[in-house]
Amino acid sequence: MSGGHSHGAAGHAGARHRWRLLVAFVLVGSFFGVELAAGLVSGSLALLSDAGHMAADVVTLGAALVATRVATRPDTTGRRTFGSYRAEIFASGFAVLMMIGVSVYVVVEALSRIDSALEVGSTAMLVVGGLGLAVNVVALLLLRSGAGESLNVKGAYLEVVADTVGSVGVIAAALLVMTTGSAVWDTVVALAIGVFVLVRAVHLGREVLAVLGQHAPAGVVPDDVTRALESVDGVAEVHDLHVWTLTSGMDVATAHLVADDDADGVLDAASAVLRERFGIAHATLQVETRGSRQCQGVDW
Repeated sequence: MSGGHSHGAAGHAGARHRWRLLVAFVLVGSFFGVELAAGLVSGSLALLSDAGHMAADVVTLGAALVATRVATRPDTTGRRTFGSYRAEIFASGFAVLMMIGVSVYVVVEALSRIDSALEVGSTAMLVVGGLGLAVNVVALLLLRSGAGESLNVKGAYLEVVADTVGSVGVIAAALLVMTTGSAVWDTVVALAIGVFVLVRAVHLGREVLAVLGQHAPAGVVPDDVTRALESVDGVAEVHDLHVWTLTSGMDVATAHLVADDDADGVLDAASAVLRERFGIAHATLQVETRGSRQCQGVDW
């Protein structure tokens, strides 16, 4: 048996970017109250929808921060053999639910306003939308580098992306209302923002479900892994291969290798193939000899 194990905080993608999440959380949380108050005073649904997105951002960023802390916390029970790394995946799932909830509310509210003759404060929309855009751009720059490594950070990043689009939409709506004198543009832009966020939520949700469903990691084809292991000197056959993502940046694999009688070095060579060609640093491999019945009864 062989395994490569690295469960420290230093190896956890989300933990490396915790400070970015914290700064983004403070920035977005500080501005949320301002935008909510401005939306209520101006009567702008676009502003209120953007404030709703910011509320989702605050909750999502807070959940992401908690998840990165939980994920790297030492296990004192002795029962969490994989640690608590999947906390960040649940936080990402929570981000999806928040995005869907806000999107549905905005879309329903926008549809209910289509035939209403409402007046909105376009000046307040323009000023607050501009300030919101600045806050979101800073948060985006902070989270961008971590989004490619951690699904948790990616969930927070996509929330801020959606909110940035929302801020641009608020500015556009304000300019259109000023130019045309029609408040319908406020409703149209709010509806567009809601649909955009919903699409992003569905995309992230599929990634979360793929991890929870223990699908093969993105870009890793199990048949390719099998062929690569079978090409290792001394390996005659590979079966019972399983490869999945534990959490962002942590892909895991198990496999049974049928080896020739002189199987010295098979474990090291196979582990190196998984690590160097597929980025799988945590692998548990079992070596069997030809004619072995160690796998009798295994059918999954």
